[in-house]
Amino acid sequence: MHYFKLIFTHKTPQNLGRFLLKSGFSKRTITNSNQHGGMIFVNHKRRYTNYLLHEGDEVVFMLGKEKENQYLKPSDKPIDIVLEERDYLIVNKPAGILSIPSRYEDDDALVNRTLHYFIKQGLNGSKPHVVTRLDRDTSGLVLIGKNPVAQARFSRLGKDNLIKKYHAIVHGNFTDDELSGRINKPIGKKDDSVKRYIIASGQQSITDYQVVAQKSGSALVELRLLTGRTHQIRVHMQSIGHPLYGDPLYGLVDQFNRQALNCYLLEYQDPFTNQNKRISISDPEDMLNLWKNI
Repeated sequence: MHYFKLIFTHKTPQNLGRFLLKSGFSKRTITNSNQHGGMIFVNHKRRYTNYLLHEGDEVVFMLGKEKENQYLKPSDKPIDIVLEERDYLIVNKPAGILSIPSRYEDDDALVNRTLHYFIKQGLNGSKPHVVTRLDRDTSGLVLIGKNPVAQARFSRLGKDNLIKKYHAIVHGNFTDDELSGRINKPIGKKDDSVKRYIIASGQQSITDYQVVAQKSGSALVELRLLTGRTHQIRVHMQSIGHPLYGDPLYGLVDQFNRQALNCYLLEYQDPFTNQNKRISISDPEDMLNLWKNI
C-alpha cells in the first residue's frame, strides 16, 4: 500500500485533518482513505482527522484504493517516459493523441496508455492523474501523477514554481523591437464551438515570448505560459499577427499537418523532495524538418 510519512514540526498543536490539507492532501483523498482501505497513523497508532497533533509527532498516511473508473480502458500502445519518480512520471506526448479521453474517443489517450503501463508495473489500483495537459496536436512534456496526492501537490505549486516552456514555428517576421514581449489579452468563448477569441469578457491570459531565430517569413519562438487557458498560445500568437504553422483554426492554411507547437521544458520544485528540477527534450522530427526546409 502506498504511504506518505510526515513530521509535525509546529510548536502550536493542530488538528490532523487541517495539517493534512496544508500538506497537499485534498479533502477527497482524505475521505477516500477513510472509506476505501486507507489508514492514518500518528506515532504508530491509528488516528482520525479530529486528532490533535503536537510537535514531533510522526504521521503516516496510507492511501486507500482509488475508486475504479469502469470506463477507462488501458491501451497497450507505447509511452515515452522521460522521467519516473516514486509519485509521478514525465512523458513525451506525440502529436495526434489526446491527453485525456473524450466522450467520443476513449480508448487511446495518453491516460489510457499510462494506465496500461501502471498495470504492467504492478501498480494495480493506481490511476493516472494528468497535471499538465496538452492539446491533441501539441507535442511534448506532460506531467502525470501516480496518485491524487501528487496531482494535488503539483497543482498547488503555481506558475512560478511549475514553469512550462514551448517552441513554436510561426508565420511572419518580428521587427527588432518585437523580439521579446508579454501578451496580456483576455481569452474566452463566443459560442459553442471549440474556437477561442480575444474578448473583453474573457479570462485573463498572459504569455511571454522570445524570438529564437528567424528566416524569411517565419520565426522560431520560445513561449512561457503564465496562465493556462485553452488554446492560449495559438490565440495569442494569432492576435499579434504571427499564427502558428499548421493551425488553420487560428491562422493560415499551409503544408504542415498539425500546429507547430512543442512543450520542450518543465522546470519545477519537486513537492516531495523540494529539489529543483529542469527537464527538457529536443523538438520532434516533424518540427525540426519544417524549420530546416522553410
